[in-house]
Amino acid sequence: MNITLTDKEKIKIMNSDDLYRIMQSILLREQRVDQDREHFWTVCLNRANVIMNIELVSMGNVFSTGVLPMEVFSIPLQKRTVNLIMVHNHPSGELKPSDADKDVTDRLIQVGKFVEIPVLDHMIISNESYYSFADCGVLSELEMSLKYVPAFMQKEKALNEQREEFTKATKVISSKAREEGQNDKALEMARLMKEKGYPVDEIVQLTGLSKRDIEKLKV
Repeated sequence: MNITLTDKEKIKIMNSDDLYRIMQSILLREQRVDQDREHFWTVCLNRANVIMNIELVSMGNVFSTGVLPMEVFSIPLQKRTVNLIMVHNHPSGELKPSDADKDVTDRLIQVGKFVEIPVLDHMIISNESYYSFADCGVLSELEMSLKYVPAFMQKEKALNEQREEFTKATKVISSKAREEGQNDKALEMARLMKEKGYPVDEIVQLTGLSKRDIEKLKV
């Protein structure tokens, strides 16, 4: 169900406080009828993180509300959402996320990656306050989880990491080879200059070699 927003509510989300003010108002409106039930919303953001749409995805009982990935991402995909924030309430007022909250967040983060709609946060709200997965560091931990990442994507990720490491190693080797090549040229130039009687200080200035390196050269 689409939540009707005023123009003043379609704001740019700079932090979790900004979104909580909007969601608190929505929660208070909806609780006039369903005060003791969990609600789950999706907040669609554009490229500038301005609210495009807020959708009530599901409404459960006092303890939980079920959400399916296809229901969560249906409207965001239709709206061509760039970023997504998920929000649900705890009627009890307890804001600490349960294991089930973390598990569903983990799953939806991975689905978001697959459909290229990043999940920026999951907030648990009450009438008085909120809990932000992003602010508390839980979101970043779940982003690293492999529980809901398909095996073929894990394999592809591992191969990409190997390719990156190989590319870095190749660049380091190439850089060292160039440096060694330039150093050999400088040494040969210094040897010829020393043979022709150039002062050591002048050879240092022209080749960039140290005085000690030049003194070691045999002519």
